[in-house]
Amino acid sequence: MSTIFWFRKDLRLADHPALNLALESVGETYLLATADQLGSPFDTLSPIRQNSLRSSWNHLQESLEGRLAVVRSPDDLVSIAKKLGVAKVFVSEVFDSLGVKELASVTTDLKSAGIEVVVGPGNYAVKPGTVCKDDGTPYKVYTPFYRAWLTHLNATPVGRASLDSVRAIPTEWLSFAPQLDLGKNTIAGETQALATLHKFIESRIEQYHEHRNRADLGGTSHLSHALSHGEIHPRTIISRLPSGDGAEVFVKELAWREFYADVLFQNPETLTDYLDKKYAKMRYEEPDERFEAWKAGRTGFPMVDAGMRQLAITGWMHNRVRMIVASFLVKDLHIEWQHGAAWFEEHLTDYDPASNSHGWQWTAGSGTDASPYFRVFNPVTQGLKFDPDGNYVRRFVKELAHLSGNKAHEPWDDPHGYSLGYPKRILDHATERDEALRRLAELKGL
Repeated sequence: MSTIFWFRKDLRLADHPALNLALESVGETYLLATADQLGSPFDTLSPIRQNSLRSSWNHLQESLEGRLAVVRSPDDLVSIAKKLGVAKVFVSEVFDSLGVKELASVTTDLKSAGIEVVVGPGNYAVKPGTVCKDDGTPYKVYTPFYRAWLTHLNATPVGRASLDSVRAIPTEWLSFAPQLDLGKNTIAGETQALATLHKFIESRIEQYHEHRNRADLGGTSHLSHALSHGEIHPRTIISRLPSGDGAEVFVKELAWREFYADVLFQNPETLTDYLDKKYAKMRYEEPDERFEAWKAGRTGFPMVDAGMRQLAITGWMHNRVRMIVASFLVKDLHIEWQHGAAWFEEHLTDYDPASNSHGWQWTAGSGTDASPYFRVFNPVTQGLKFDPDGNYVRRFVKELAHLSGNKAHEPWDDPHGYSLGYPKRILDHATERDEALRRLAELKGL
């Protein structure tokens, strides 16, 4: 009896219980990954995001000595499963809206061909849907969720099964060319994830609780890409953390990720719809040239522009800056959060459906545990607080590199601030803040 294991967002070999189920079954095992990402065809992703996936597949391919097949879509998976005549297809459980639909569709297609689908444990420390109140209803607020989440947490990694049964799928059956070499210069992979965790523990975790919001210090874990691609299990991370304030805060951030996963699992429509439905009635603007300026990092507000350019250049953005650019889009430009979330999905190499949608809804005021809508981030004061010496801005906004210290945050106050071509501000923040609050008042009156 032969089987397939379907890699999705779980591109690792260690601490992988679903993969172990496949490897421990009787007979040959074929390993396969699909390129299309939860409703987004691979070709529609930004080049940086494409290469991050190529890099992940490439490193997994090396670990498997060339025995990983990458196909374009789940339909190709079904076709190959039929050709191989496998009895079972193993896969990790998924919880996001599109992932659940995709797996259900593939399961139906495979069952019609007489192929069983075996769903193993997923990629969260605590399975979404597990943490509930005493009455069985899900939590809507993070802090009590976190306390209950801790009671369910088992941070003991599982062992790695033998790869002796793994066989390669015939290359002539593979019509999709993933061009793995294009991802060689992108840092990714299971080995890199473990090295990143080690570096974080050795050099940054003690100050994590103090430095994580500073865009200029690089004080975060840099593990979001690995978690998104499943190159490391959160259980593995937690099992290796030392004690201390920094580690405690970091575990809380991992729990935020699992809280958002739980919220999306319980409310699958909130991938693109409002959790608090009344915000759908607010008066918004259609995307226009100012939206294009936001995407290009040319709003004239240095902290916003630095974040958007960091995203375009690196495929990543500091989490505090994500809040700043999101607030600017929703409350200065008055554009619905879904437009920003879609832009992030296209470009973020650490894209996670639940964290993306509900992170945006937090800022938009419509999500669980949301920041109140009337909390409007001032992009200048936020920059001065979280990039006090202007180093983050100067790194990504080259037109402001000649301004010293925090002058980079307020080029309009320097006689040479615009000498290198930095754009003027596209709006007046105080005016747009007042307009956002007027629109909120209108909503309350409905």
